[in-house]
Amino acid sequence: MSEIVLSVENLAKTFRKPFSRKKVEAVRSVSFEVERGEAFGFLGPNGAGKTTTIKMLTGLIRSTGGKASVLGKEAPSPEAMRDVGFLPENPYIYPYLTPREFVTMCAHLSGVRRSEVTKRVERVIGRVGMSEAIDREVRKLSKGMTQRVGLAAALVHGPKLLILDEPMSGLDPVGRRDVRDLILEEKRAGHTVFFSTHVLADVETLCDRVCILRQGEVVVKGRLTELLSEDLRQSEVSLENASAELLRELAAMGHACHSTGAFATLDVEGDDHVQRVIETAWKFGARVQSVMPKRERLEDLFVRRAL
Repeated sequence: MSEIVLSVENLAKTFRKPFSRKKVEAVRSVSFEVERGEAFGFLGPNGAGKTTTIKMLTGLIRSTGGKASVLGKEAPSPEAMRDVGFLPENPYIYPYLTPREFVTMCAHLSGVRRSEVTKRVERVIGRVGMSEAIDREVRKLSKGMTQRVGLAAALVHGPKLLILDEPMSGLDPVGRRDVRDLILEEKRAGHTVFFSTHVLADVETLCDRVCILRQGEVVVKGRLTELLSEDLRQSEVSLENASAELLRELAAMGHACHSTGAFATLDVEGDDHVQRVIETAWKFGARVQSVMPKRERLEDLFVRRAL
């Protein structure tokens, strides 16, 4: 059985502006693969093309070029979507339905056997923490609670692939923790989770691999362990008895120092630069208190490559 759950090849979308009919390339030749059982982070600044790509994968808009497949089935198509659970960025739920009624409707539409619907609906609504509001009209729910109902609807048919567009949107810290736990549960069950988000700390905690878009193009993709380069790691150097002359010398070397009285700290990239900073500090009579290595974070990579 293939380990590739979602395959995207040269996907593109071009819009035309009203009146002027000028072409706008929202997505340009986006390619990536998502493997079975992993959490895959789909990242990029606002307007990078993340939601447009997700809409093409789920059939909400038509692509201009390229192709995609889910478990070897052409996507979007009814056959492929049977294996997909989808949570849009702003899920719309009929306001006069209750969570039980809405998720039950989604279960029937997704082909869940009638004999299993009631049990499945109650189970997934419990998983997203909405059991106490299961029979409350959606119009009386908060945005975060509505988001949870949408997530329950995406889970009710037991999909092999979850596509989540900003699943943390509108959630409080407890809700974010619950969604993180749910993603980890899905991974442990052997399912695959593909999600977009701006919360980079969650991606670094949850994801095996990422793809970062900028202006509709892929600028970074791969395993986090490989992308967070050891060569670019930083060290925090703390100095005591740092004189004004030393601070000027370090500034001339390109290092910005944060000083308080006789103490100073600075971030230094690369081991060679750390050694030069230490030697300079000794030369000016300063004492090196500590050198603390700092691994590059996803936020550092995002700022360096996507902005």
